[in-house]
Amino acid sequence: MSIQAIGALGGLPGPGAVGGATATTPTDPTSGAVFGGTLAGQVDHLQAMQSTADGLAVKAVTGDLNDIHDYTIAASEASVAMELTSALRNKAIEAFTEIMRMQA
Repeated sequence: MSIQAIGALGGLPGPGAVGGATATTPTDPTSGAVFGGTLAGQVDHLQAMQSTADGLAVKAVTGDLNDIHDYTIAASEASVAMELTSALRNKAIEAFTEIMRMQA
């Protein structure tokens, strides 16, 4: 039995690459742009997942949805992706706060 990646997480690049690019050094001026573009793309993907789940919820309520499992899966994926996004945001804020506390 194998477990497939959740759609929101399956498109994330590995630790050695950001957005399909090779590993970047801190002096690389484009590293922030690549990371920002990847982050924006993933947020857009999260919004699309939530919109899909909302659309399937409306279909389920109106009786137009043939298989309720489609809605359940879409809602679960959107929920997990939102929790992951929230956890990443919280960790980024914690890291920023710690950096600001450091004394030179």
